[in-house]
Amino acid sequence: MLQCIFLLSDSGEVMLEKQLTGHRVDRSICSWYWDYAISQGDQLAPVIASPTHYLFQVVREGVTFLACTQVEMPPLMGIEFLCRVADVLTDYLGGLNEDLIKDNFVIVYEILDEMIDNGFPLITEPNILREMIAPPNIVSKVLSVVTGNSSNVSETLPGAAASCVPWRTSDRKYTKNEVYVDLVEEMDAVTNREGILIKCQIYGEVQVNSHLSGLPDLTLTFVNPNILDDVRFHPCVRFRPWESHQILSFIPPDGQFKLMSYRVKKLKSTPIYVKPQLTSDSGICRLSVLVGVRNDPGKTIDSVTVQFQLPPCVVSADLTSNCGTFNILTNKSCTWSIGRIPKDKAPSLSGTLVLENGLEHLHVFPTFQVGFRIMGIALSGLQIDKLDLKNLPNRPYKGFRALTRAGQFEVRS
Repeated sequence: MLQCIFLLSDSGEVMLEKQLTGHRVDRSICSWYWDYAISQGDQLAPVIASPTHYLFQVVREGVTFLACTQVEMPPLMGIEFLCRVADVLTDYLGGLNEDLIKDNFVIVYEILDEMIDNGFPLITEPNILREMIAPPNIVSKVLSVVTGNSSNVSETLPGAAASCVPWRTSDRKYTKNEVYVDLVEEMDAVTNREGILIKCQIYGEVQVNSHLSGLPDLTLTFVNPNILDDVRFHPCVRFRPWESHQILSFIPPDGQFKLMSYRVKKLKSTPIYVKPQLTSDSGICRLSVLVGVRNDPGKTIDSVTVQFQLPPCVVSADLTSNCGTFNILTNKSCTWSIGRIPKDKAPSLSGTLVLENGLEHLHVFPTFQVGFRIMGIALSGLQIDKLDLKNLPNRPYKGFRALTRAGQFEVRS
């Protein structure tokens, strides 16, 4: 049971305080948390034991979601709830930052009122919350000024709030029934300075956009579900069919939602390679970076980027590329935007770095962050077999897509 939720800015300011139970949590816990966070640096854990409370913290876009409790509870429940709050606010406000929260303070408070009751999660589905609390827009803001009513809360309770399927209302009607399934994957990889791949895995999501009438019953099957690890499901998924036959059986929420997430570990290769070479002598460092296709996935690799930070000891840099555009910002952050890798030549970046006086060799080497996107393929190898639909008045349209992009893709030099 959570007792209080605070929203903190990146400067430690309390932007919002929501007391959830009769026991009031003093704001001094925020000062204690901030001092502790500064002392821990990057090693801050998501669950913290203070002298008086247990704290759960999630950071999104410079905003810290901090929850407090004095009673025993599953830690993952507190963390998951804070992540869900952050996702809902991002969906409602069209983003998440300090200014958006302050400009829409009333709506944020109303959303928290509906999402949690007396310290226990209540309604966390965005489509149900939208029926209860109108999202902010220009019309609602003008009406609130004219009428003096700043509340966006509906006077009627959605029918789904009291049903056995709380994520969906039963009276949805569409003239054209359609459902789209997207496999969206991110590749996390680390290559050491010898060019050896020491880590490569996929984090993936099955995203569904559903516009179906009534209470449809869907069944989604995969060709090779045995490759999946660390699966995590939306509450609409029936666990028993997955446990016995690895079949996703569910009644979908209306609109777009994340049906499941997964990991595929220990992949053997990446679709592209980045080979940096640095040699330094007499205060001059020569840099060369080559980029190319390692394993052709059969689809176009585009939006290729390479980013790195010049070491503090570098005074100036003279770098040029034979493909794409290259920029150096004032904070010594470098971005090489290649776009689509051409077939007739390998993109290369080369030039010299001038080191500060008295330094003969470069001792701090940059780490290269790689980005790319591949439409139409899931690099994990996961394939959808079929999607069956029941309880529909007419035959729906079904669409499937796949996308793979770079996540934490690092090449060390």
